[in-house]
Amino acid sequence: MLNPNINIVSSENCYIIDENGKKYVDFEAGVWSASLGHNNKEINAAMIRQMNEISHVGYRYTTKIVDKAAGKVLDLLGFDGGKCVFLSSGSEAVEFGVKIAKKVIDKPYFLYLNNYYLSAYGISANRSKEDWIPLDLSEYKGNAEDFLAHIPFDKIAAFVFEPGNASGTAQLPPKELIKAIEDKIKACGGVIVVDEVTTGIGRTGKWFGYEHYNMSPDIVCLGKGIGGGYPVSVIGMVKDIADLVEKSDFVYAQSHQDDPLGCAVVYEVISIIERDKLIQKAADMGKILERELKSLMARHNIIKEVRGVGLMYVIELNQREDITLDEIHKAIFDAGYIAGLRPQANVLRFYPPLTIEEGQIKGLVRALDNVLCVDNIS
Repeated sequence: MLNPNINIVSSENCYIIDENGKKYVDFEAGVWSASLGHNNKEINAAMIRQMNEISHVGYRYTTKIVDKAAGKVLDLLGFDGGKCVFLSSGSEAVEFGVKIAKKVIDKPYFLYLNNYYLSAYGISANRSKEDWIPLDLSEYKGNAEDFLAHIPFDKIAAFVFEPGNASGTAQLPPKELIKAIEDKIKACGGVIVVDEVTTGIGRTGKWFGYEHYNMSPDIVCLGKGIGGGYPVSVIGMVKDIADLVEKSDFVYAQSHQDDPLGCAVVYEVISIIERDKLIQKAADMGKILERELKSLMARHNIIKEVRGVGLMYVIELNQREDITLDEIHKAIFDAGYIAGLRPQANVLRFYPPLTIEEGQIKGLVRALDNVLCVDNIS
């Protein structure tokens, strides 16, 4: 664990502050969740307003804020006549979405991209060989028809797709392949379930990661950034799926399902992003982040690859004996920048809040430049 003796005591937008008053720019947005920065005063105020009315009513009842938040989400998705369910975590949303598909589509299998996370528990985490068919993108050679020839699309209930986070390694699947999968799934009566827990709500420079793939999903699972740091998740369903669910005997009951407090947060987060045009800002800042990281790569041959989209970028490092990933990670932390890391992939990760500024991006890259220049390791 990095710097376990550092106690964080306060925060302000993209900064978190330790007990000694030192500020760190958070290029992880917490756990990719503080989409509007830390300690956002408008989100705080919305929560206080709702808490002064009612925070929790139980899943048998509803309040106006639930309908308002659902309307916001469904408008963004373009799911006219669709339905929403509000839950607590991204994993829960994905599991819920997968179980819906399993219930309403009478086919035995799910299709997914191997090494993509999906969820922490349940059938969407275990992914048994009896129920799930994996696709290994490392074997894809550019011909979708050949790559998919062995897939029994007539037996697949759903393609469960996560648009590129890939457990924090920013692996963006080929667009032509994803489109071919969608076309084959739908031609055979299956559905598309998209896991937007990380890639949604502006992370990729669009509202949803699937927009980069020109997809028309049937079920979309949201979390992390939709709560701006508060634990809330959402499942959106197109009308046809929602109608099938309501006609079925599908039952799901969770203590904080459709909580007014979580819905108030969702409504406020979307409203702020719309008002402040933060989707466009994420796209613009993402181009700057890409440019700066690629400029860094041109100066340091320890960097093997820069990849990502929007505000979802990683640098993959070549293995070196003179400096390690952990050493680089700690050095930039000491310089005042929080980055993610994925040791198994030798990756440093940068998923900042949508409110990040150009100067903060350039400051991070200067810190990295200084670290990689130590002892002429470049």
